Amino acid sequence: MLLATPWKDVTFVAFDTETSGAYPVGFEIVEMGAVKWRGGRVLDRFQALIKPSVPMGEEVIKIHGITNEMVADAPPMNEVLPRFMEFLGDAVLIAHHAPFDLGFLVYELERAGLKVPATPALCSSLLARRLIPESENHRLQTLVKMLNLGENNAHRALDDAESCQRLSEICFARVGADASLAEVVNKMGKRIAWADYMLLHSGQEKLKILVEAVRLKKDVDFVYQGGSNKGLTRRMTPLGVVRNPDGDFVQAICHLDRASKRFYIGRMADLQIVHS
Repeated sequence: MLLATPWKDVTFVAFDTETSGAYPVGFEIVEMGAVKWRGGRVLDRFQALIKPSVPMGEEVIKIHGITNEMVADAPPMNEVLPRFMEFLGDAVLIAHHAPFDLGFLVYELERAGLKVPATPALCSSLLARRLIPESENHRLQTLVKMLNLGENNAHRALDDAESCQRLSEICFARVGADASLAEVVNKMGKRIAWADYMLLHSGQEKLKILVEAVRLKKDVDFVYQGGSNKGLTRRMTPLGVVRNPDGDFVQAICHLDRASKRFYIGRMADLQIVHS
């Protein structure tokens, strides 16, 4: 059984994405980078720029440095995704802030009709918080500097994936040189599973409505059981839908407050897409 296997005998893929914005559905992956490794030895690497369906804004370009000109001739996601999944194979995925990357990746798998893996997934950020308490914070670049993990071109996918790979080895060793994969998984303190990030086939009607609204660029009326206007019907323009271990939410422009806000989906009721 995979979980009972010593981590040194497990094949991992350290993975990172760069995106056109902060939230799945409303934004897209524009770069994927990954490092396949086992027992401290790098086996292979993957890197691809991806052309988004709409041009990126200047704000996000300043974050990762990937311009619209750089992706103008890049392949679309439907060409890159099968290649990445072939690269991944049966390996265990690990990413820094894995819920972010899995949110985008699983949505693309669903759209493409590809299988969502049943293998475990790991988050190096969660592991670092439990295993590297001496760090002032647990941002990837802070940990890279503190642990002397080498130079890194921050916010490019392959560079961050390589940093994640080196950080993960340190975390795993702190769990125990002979620890099993299950012991590593348990050390995170939170569940990270591919299926938990499904949006189109989650079986949750609220998620289905919100995804449709984002894709159609439609407003949504709803009742929110929280905040100062609890129980009132309000309207929002959803920007993206996020599944998260701490509670699924939609990021939206609230028409009542005229501001970008996070609404937790578990507190929302009576969702209706505004078609007028």
